[in-house]
Amino acid sequence: MTTLTELLPPLLTDPDNPPDPDAIFSAFADWAKDRGLALYPHQEEALIEVVMGSNVILSTPTGSGKSLVATGAHFTALANGQRSYYTAPIKALVSEKFFALCEIFGPASVGMMTGDASVNAKAPIICCTAEVLASIALRDGADADVGQVIMDEFHYYADPDRGWAWQVPLIELPKAQFVLMSATLGDVTRFQEDLTRRTGWATAVVKNAERPVPLVFSFSLQPLHETLNELLTTNQSPVYVVHFTQAAALEQAQALMSTNMCSRAEKDAIAELIGNFRFASGFGKTLSRLVRHGIGVHHAGMLPKYRRLVETLAQAGLLKVICGTDTLGVGINVPIRTVVFTALAKYDGKKTRLLQAREFHQIAGRAGRAGFDTLGQVVVQAPEHVIDNERSYAKALAKTGGDEALARRRVVKKKPPEGTISWGKPTFERLVAAEPEPLTSSFTVTHAMVLNVIDRPGNAYQALKHLLTDNHEDRAKQRKHIHRAIEIYRALLAGGVIERLDEPDDQGRYVRLTVDLQFDFALNQPLSPFALAAISLLDRETDTYALDVLSVIESTLDDPRQILSAQQFRARGEAVAAMKAEGVEYEERIELLEDVTWPKPLEDVLEAGYEIYRRGHPWVGDYMVSPKSVVRDMYERAMTFGEYVQFYGLSRSEGIVLRYLADAYKALRQTVPDEAKTEELTDLIEWLGELIRQVDSSLVDEWEKLTHPDDLSADLAELRSQPKTVTSNPRAFRVLVRNALFRRVTLAALRHYDELGELDAADGWNAAAWSEALSAYFDEFSQIGTGPDARGPSMLIIDEAPGGWTVRQIFDDPAGDHDWGISATVDLAASDAEGTAVVHVTDVGQL
Repeated sequence: MTTLTELLPPLLTDPDNPPDPDAIFSAFADWAKDRGLALYPHQEEALIEVVMGSNVILSTPTGSGKSLVATGAHFTALANGQRSYYTAPIKALVSEKFFALCEIFGPASVGMMTGDASVNAKAPIICCTAEVLASIALRDGADADVGQVIMDEFHYYADPDRGWAWQVPLIELPKAQFVLMSATLGDVTRFQEDLTRRTGWATAVVKNAERPVPLVFSFSLQPLHETLNELLTTNQSPVYVVHFTQAAALEQAQALMSTNMCSRAEKDAIAELIGNFRFASGFGKTLSRLVRHGIGVHHAGMLPKYRRLVETLAQAGLLKVICGTDTLGVGINVPIRTVVFTALAKYDGKKTRLLQAREFHQIAGRAGRAGFDTLGQVVVQAPEHVIDNERSYAKALAKTGGDEALARRRVVKKKPPEGTISWGKPTFERLVAAEPEPLTSSFTVTHAMVLNVIDRPGNAYQALKHLLTDNHEDRAKQRKHIHRAIEIYRALLAGGVIERLDEPDDQGRYVRLTVDLQFDFALNQPLSPFALAAISLLDRETDTYALDVLSVIESTLDDPRQILSAQQFRARGEAVAAMKAEGVEYEERIELLEDVTWPKPLEDVLEAGYEIYRRGHPWVGDYMVSPKSVVRDMYERAMTFGEYVQFYGLSRSEGIVLRYLADAYKALRQTVPDEAKTEELTDLIEWLGELIRQVDSSLVDEWEKLTHPDDLSADLAELRSQPKTVTSNPRAFRVLVRNALFRRVTLAALRHYDELGELDAADGWNAAAWSEALSAYFDEFSQIGTGPDARGPSMLIIDEAPGGWTVRQIFDDPAGDHDWGISATVDLAASDAEGTAVVHVTDVGQL
């Protein structure tokens, strides 16, 4: 296929003059037409404005072809010798766009920067997160090598936590051409005037596009199952049922299993498309049953591979109903015909509130598929109490012979459940008619922002004044930001991080940094320099060195709230049981429970070290060290991913668990220097990487290949392939085998014979067999050691034969005799099939 880059030479015949705008437009329009992508009138309008040099605000409905306009804008920038940036709110969308543009322009012309992965960073087209572009804008200002900026999902400008990253480029890049895109921008007059003032170029607003697939809205007064049956029988599938909790989405999907969704032929097609896809235990088995029945589930807590499977089956037209959350509104590629809202209120992390018009239209806009549907259906389910009241009224009306007044007097209306927000048809009608709310500024000031501005050539005082007084905040907020910037400046000065100069230096600086900032400063893990300093102080000779390095790294990662809550819940449950056994009174138990939290290894050391480090590095004050143990907890418990998820009841959040593990793996690889890595720490890192890879390879393989892009064009087809076999990484596999055996040692030490039986009953080692085998040991010894010595390499003997391994895990007995243990075989073929060490116990006893 001809790439767009190959169309450039005929346009660039005169090196002294820019190419003709009409020629650029015609070349792109012809390329699109050859691919069956004839431009809509609003796309033509937007692209004509782009090639003429105007800024463009593209506020058109979902499905109206904004991506094609963005592609044409990149082509225009290439033709004009400009560097263009495409920004998206989440890394997954950046990655998706990167691969799409590689196919269109060729891999040599496209790069990607996400803060933790960078590839072909000098390419003329860059896909990045908004924070990456904001950092470039802060560091280089108007001199940044940025000719064009395409901001997708620009409504994130109003995000309370991240909106600053969408605003900073508008303030700091006056020489760039901007293309701002979203389906839900609201009134953009302010942005139109502001962009023209800043850049000096006209700003066109394209918003009167006709939606390719019109939407029909309805308010349903029948129960959800009846609504869905009606939609299915009238061929309105695929249906996306929007819930505002993950639990509700899964519960509804399971409730639909009693409905026959698919024909035999469709079920066969689903099975063929699924093929040898690996479903893990727990939620994976549940999802397998659902999708084979024609029902999908889609939410942020799922493993990426499961979400991709649901999207693939939906794209093939094989799923009739998908139950999910409002993640659908963030660029998720799920083709659907009908959207069903189960509510018009949501909990936003702080309070329960009604949906904003922007949120409602962002989700509703996913209904209707261009090229497939003539209409998109949007159905809002009335609350249950409203449905019950309407049915009661209908019955009363029938009994009173149609006397409406008498019927209404007889009906005792149900009220909404206590603690919920009341809404009904008037709310629905208001949201349908409402334009998206105007975007509100969410500017903020941080140490990283101030440092980046100070690090650029020129007068930092004038640059900061411009940034702090010419943003989109009102004057009262600007004053607060100025005071905050002054506080940060004084702290940096007192800490010796910056110094004032009596005369400007050769780059015009009146103040300069006394330290070097890495290019990706504060983009990946802002506390990585602290982690590096803390690791250098650890004693390599201690038995816990590798795990302590891991704890330092974990303390710098974002808190995975769901995991920590589950850890605390279990810890408190175990503490209550222990206190009850000791006879502690209820009031005292409640008081003591306040101090029970999730595990926090090295808490005192890390917090004390952080306070000392912060005195000399004031900018880390924007981020707090947070001791926690997720990877370490899993490793010390010698659990597989599935066992860990089951142990803490995290089946609905296993995607969050995996993302945290992947972040920890990347941080270990990026932060810990080679000279600090012992054999045990290297084993741990290899184990973690292989564990993630076998659960879902996409989060690690793609990142690793993109950070070492020796031949990107050859790798493109491989980046989303299935993981290599688990046994192909011998170092990591040996750790998996060791953990599988040590998991049994841990359970044996606790005398948890039922759990041991669950692991090994298929091999004849049920709970009774384990109890009998270990009774002789406990007649002789009081305990089995589970400390560092017990899990050391000297306690595990592995005989690696080509067909299968034999292993002997030795118990660490108090006498040090080391003649008791577990014998087992390792099935290599089964391990490759399962993605983890498959161990068969053959004997438990004394040598």
